[in-house]
Amino acid sequence: MNPTYDFTGQVALVTGAGSGMGLATARAFAESGAAVVLTDINPDALRTVTAELTGAGHRVLGVPCDVADEASVAAAVHATVEQFGRLDMAFNNAGIQAPPSDAADESADVFDRVNAINLRGVWACMKHELAQMRAQGSGAIVNCSSLGGLVGLPGRAAYHAGKHGVIGLTRSAALEYAPRGIRINAVCPGTIATPMVTDMIDKGELDRDEAIANQPINRLGEPEEIAAAVLWLCSSGASFVVGVALPVDGGYTAR
Repeated sequence: MNPTYDFTGQVALVTGAGSGMGLATARAFAESGAAVVLTDINPDALRTVTAELTGAGHRVLGVPCDVADEASVAAAVHATVEQFGRLDMAFNNAGIQAPPSDAADESADVFDRVNAINLRGVWACMKHELAQMRAQGSGAIVNCSSLGGLVGLPGRAAYHAGKHGVIGLTRSAALEYAPRGIRINAVCPGTIATPMVTDMIDKGELDRDEAIANQPINRLGEPEEIAAAVLWLCSSGASFVVGVALPVDGGYTAR
């Protein structure tokens, strides 16, 4: 059973909230009483999720956002504060994967696109979230890295470079902002049963059986398991946790 939290009166922002880990986390924040701002680059998915959570009686706001565009990120944070008056928690989750590639054959376009979202996007989100939280003197941010931020894998150089970078951003900003009442951490998911992973499996870019075998728990993770970790990191239960890169990977990195 997952723990429960009371985030009544608090405001959370989740990027990539249209599906997968972002959607699971947005639901969990809403079910725990928070007002939630949902952002996603996919307008159809965003409308569907916003309608679902609104229909369930939650306070939510859907804001289209491309995290690779800093102005779009700034507008999303502005909309959050304009609608709800503050920003207490953020899960910077939006990310993409790239097909496996020999490092010598990786194109600059692919490298730049992956890291515009996975690394620069996290930087932009954190930057604008911190500006608001700094003014408040409080807040909690969780950045989405990956097991790919902790290890290397053949064929994944561009993706892993960005995910390693997210951990560097997290640790440095965490040291800077801990004295100001703001906690920043990262979560490092293993292979999770999300639409992105399903798409990779369908395209032959990921072997499902091999992915399961590589996680000692002997299964894929569920988006809700990442959501549970994110909510804990944002909660008072993690009040002394600063600058960590928390593996939630079924034991992959324990070997």
